[in-house]
Amino acid sequence: MASPTAIADALGTVRDRTLALIAPLDDAWVTRTPAPIMSPPAWDLAHIAAYEELWLVTRLSDAAPLHPDLQATYDAFETPRAVRGDMRILDADQSLRFMADVRRRAMEVLAHADLSDDGPELTAGGFVWHMVAQHEAQHDETLLQTLQLMPAGAYAPTALPLPDGDGTGLAADPVDVAGGTLVMGAAPGAGALDCEQPPHERRVAPFRIDRNPVTIGRHLAFIDDGGYDDPRHWSTEGWEWRQREAITAPLHWHHHGGDTWTRTWFGRAEELDPREILCHVSFHEAEAHARWAGARLPTEDEWEFAARPDPASACGARAPWGDDPADGRANLGQSSFRPARVGAYPAGVAASGCAHMLGDVWEWTSTEFHGYPGFRAFPYREYAEPFFREGYRVLRGGSWATQEVAARTTFRNWDLPQRRQIFAGLRLAWDAA
Repeated sequence: MASPTAIADALGTVRDRTLALIAPLDDAWVTRTPAPIMSPPAWDLAHIAAYEELWLVTRLSDAAPLHPDLQATYDAFETPRAVRGDMRILDADQSLRFMADVRRRAMEVLAHADLSDDGPELTAGGFVWHMVAQHEAQHDETLLQTLQLMPAGAYAPTALPLPDGDGTGLAADPVDVAGGTLVMGAAPGAGALDCEQPPHERRVAPFRIDRNPVTIGRHLAFIDDGGYDDPRHWSTEGWEWRQREAITAPLHWHHHGGDTWTRTWFGRAEELDPREILCHVSFHEAEAHARWAGARLPTEDEWEFAARPDPASACGARAPWGDDPADGRANLGQSSFRPARVGAYPAGVAASGCAHMLGDVWEWTSTEFHGYPGFRAFPYREYAEPFFREGYRVLRGGSWATQEVAARTTFRNWDLPQRRQIFAGLRLAWDAA
């Protein structure tokens, strides 16, 4: 049974991160968006409050919403991203006050809530509070995607240093995985969301998978070999996208002639580090790189098999190293503001031999997003089900911008194959030799 103190601490940890992220943002950009596929930061803040109010206040008590006239505005389905920058929304101070007022009311409800494991499904074991904490953490990551798209001078974060890598990662380093039975997905009560459930057995054939994600240096080799100009490496859909959008390199990269490349990173120009893990590539780019390398993207089943400490266990651990916190084992938590160099986290290596399976960058898989056998939408349909079989691809593993509350070996992210603003990279896979 979860305790009110532990739940309050989890919610507070995520809220502290939200407030710290928004603090360096120039006031002029709080209610503006740099791209129509993203929301103004103030919208995200008030949406976080509205979601918390819905699930932790109005659904669990008889209290009325604080802004009933704005409920549709902050409903992600009612108000798509493309229009959020053109409508009336709360400003930064109003949004922050909304967040604080809702949190106070939510804590009052929590003090009298039934947290027993055999209580109502919504509250059993603290489920709905864990769901709300994860939702805010996910929006913090979305907020960071928006901030990364801001022009120079709009946002200047303070980043903590990363451990150095070990000099590897400039070539593929496959490990052999014998395959076998995978109990895929998460059991109820582990904080898992509906698209991660129910756990079910799958048979995974032997395969090979790269020990590390692809680095910047390896992708530069793909570029130098004409990878963006050779349709043989691309799917029909991917090649049409590359031509239509005139894509010649990952998002934020700039070519200055010859071997000279820079990138824009949170508004500042910097040189590329060949040992750093590649970020900001679409599924189409990831797939083309894999084909160029004589490989493919792993399936979702293969990725989870390689990440789990014991793939055949129905009680699979949250992380490749077990259930301990990620301290010193992974680049998570939104403090580094960039992926690490390959080899930076030897204590986080999975039993399969794969490194960086949690944190740094989301990894594209070849699997189209769908529901597991026996899927049941809970507690609301709109989280995942509308995206099933609609061309979305599954990403796994979290990124440097993912908080621990939303990072686990069973967590499923998804996005459209052309999306590049997400902190995504790739890992190669091969059929068994």
